[in-house]
Amino acid sequence: MRIDAFALERWFAEHEHGADLMLAESGVRSLPASRFDTDPGELGYVIPTDGDPALRERVADRYGRGADEVVFTCGTQEANFLSFLALVGAGDHAVVVTPTYQALHAVPDALGAVTRVTLEPPDWDLDPDAVAAAIRPETAVVVLNNPNNPTGRYHPRETVAAVADLAADAGAYLLCDEVYRLLADDPLDPVAAASHGISTTGLSKAWGLAGLRFGWLAGPPAVANAVRHWKDYTTISPPRIAQHVARQALDREDEIIAENRALVRENRAHVASFLDDHGLGWSDPVGVNALIEVPGGFDGGEAFCRRVVREESVVLAPGECFDVPGYFRLGFGLETDALREGLSRLDAFLARHA
Repeated sequence: MRIDAFALERWFAEHEHGADLMLAESGVRSLPASRFDTDPGELGYVIPTDGDPALRERVADRYGRGADEVVFTCGTQEANFLSFLALVGAGDHAVVVTPTYQALHAVPDALGAVTRVTLEPPDWDLDPDAVAAAIRPETAVVVLNNPNNPTGRYHPRETVAAVADLAADAGAYLLCDEVYRLLADDPLDPVAAASHGISTTGLSKAWGLAGLRFGWLAGPPAVANAVRHWKDYTTISPPRIAQHVARQALDREDEIIAENRALVRENRAHVASFLDDHGLGWSDPVGVNALIEVPGGFDGGEAFCRRVVREESVVLAPGECFDVPGYFRLGFGLETDALREGLSRLDAFLARHA
């Protein structure tokens, strides 16, 4: 299997460690380990290797599914990767809504064939008719990220339902990466609640627990079983310490999510004020990502972001990492003081280059 270099991760590797401020991160600031008991006892495998059955049953309840329809993974990234291994092979086809996180189109494209359905600015709306036109007889899965990364667009219930129906009518699945779902004030039902729906998520973006590398997939039995088959060839089991802390985090879900939503709400207001001051627009995102058009005078997102990190030691994410070169992504899930300092440096940068 051949696959393209992961543009965003390579960008981070080049700039993240040497910069003062990271305004390209796409999740809520990390919670301290001191909030949890981090001693799981012996550091052996999780047995059974797809996760503790009682905890899987608890997670499955939110999808109206059984414990055997949930597989714990090393983050959402692995849940998506294993899903594609399970569903897409030579001769198979995937429809992927873009722009999106690169892995959601690069992996199925490396395994089979991909047709992209492109969201268009300024509203980044998803047209179910475009999905219908992209579906082929060999389509195995339609792929959605909702709320969307990098645009922050939260596709409404009726749109997601229409796409789910299209996938089911074609004998395909709808896979939705829902890592930002809980940052919405009124989250939609997860797609795995539907017969042909697969939900992937984890405790990173909305929870502030990215370092746990703990996620899961929920979906129909055939998909969950195929994912188990492939997981035996990757990480075998989720980390024991991660499952131990995840159980505690789920016990405190209301507290943690309310705290994180409040942080995001405050930070969104700071970003909105900054953009208004500079005449820059966005699509009022759900989650912690703002996709912003590059100001005039710069040759695309990468050129703009390179100037910013060189002159202000602030890392942004170029739109080229998401195939939208006239934009940059700003992440506003970090601590508010750090965000305000980053915006102050951006303000100084834009004032110099006005």
